[in-house]
Formats: sequence, C-alpha cells, structure tokens
Amino acid sequence: MPVVIRLARAGTKKRPVYHVVAADSRYPRDGRFIERLGHFNPLMPKDNADRLKLDLDKVKAWLAKGAQPSDRVARFLDAAGVKKRTPRNNPVKAVPRKERKAQAEAAAKS
Repeated sequence: MPVVIRLARAGTKKRPVYHVVAADSRYPRDGRFIERLGHFNPLMPKDNADRLKLDLDKVKAWLAKGAQPSDRVARFLDAAGVKKRTPRNNPVKAVPRKERKAQAEAAAKS
C-alpha cells in the first residue's frame, strides 16, 4: 500500500481549503484517507499563522513509515524544517524558446 501525504480539497466553490492527509495513492484526491495531518487555507495572507497547520509528530511518523509527500506538501515540510526538499534543476527550461531552438539547430548541425 503506497502511502502519500497530500492535499485533499475541501471548502466551497471559489473558496478552497485543503486538508493535509495521509492516503493510499490509489484513493481519489478528495476521497478516502487514512489520517488527517493538518490543513491549509490558501486564501489567508502568507504571514498568517493559521494559513498552514500541521501536526508535525504525525507527519514525522508517516515519513518514518515510508510515506512520500506530494510536491506541495514537500514544500511545506521544507519550510517547517521537517524534510529537506531537493530543488529541481532544469537549465534548458530557463532559456528563452528562440535561443533553445537555435541551440538545438546548432547541435543538429554538429
């Protein structure tokens, strides 16, 4: 049973609130889950303490059991100092499209 720590959407239309949950990866995003670990309200200001609430003890326990956090949850855990996130490195994506095309043509000629 591959367990993931991810966000499950709740709230009303145009007013999202997310629950941080531990769930089997085969379950639907907003469906069944094993345990609720916290909540996230993206509509609150970023400096508000209630924007993200996590039960860090439960999160650490699930990580110790082998649960994999989703990309967004990994960012939250990195900010909380629980789990270090490896930054993504795609230098090709940073180059503007015209320059990328010119580089590809130059590489093809070589």
